[in-house]
Amino acid sequence: MYWSVVSAKYLDGYRLQVEFEDGKSGVVDLEPRLRRGPVFRRLLDVATFKQFRINPDFGVICWGDDLDIAPETLYEQATKRKPLQVAESPGKYAPKRKK
Repeated sequence: MYWSVVSAKYLDGYRLQVEFEDGKSGVVDLEPRLRRGPVFRRLLDVATFKQFRINPDFGVICWGDDLDIAPETLYEQATKRKPLQVAESPGKYAPKRKK
């Protein structure tokens, strides 16, 4: 997808400079998201937060194998615009509509 993360650089605190597949880039401040609930709480330790990586298969920023932030969420914050939603074509076995 065009909003897949292709590069990310740690800035300070909980801020990252991110670049997306479509060439757009921007800064995301993840602190509010990290403080919302227990899932991301371990990332409030800045040393742990800095250990992010980009999963090349999914274009997401992740920590370990169990925690990531959806690239469309990052895209919206970094570019101040919602990512274009891509409609998938119906599968081979999709039910046909009656006329």
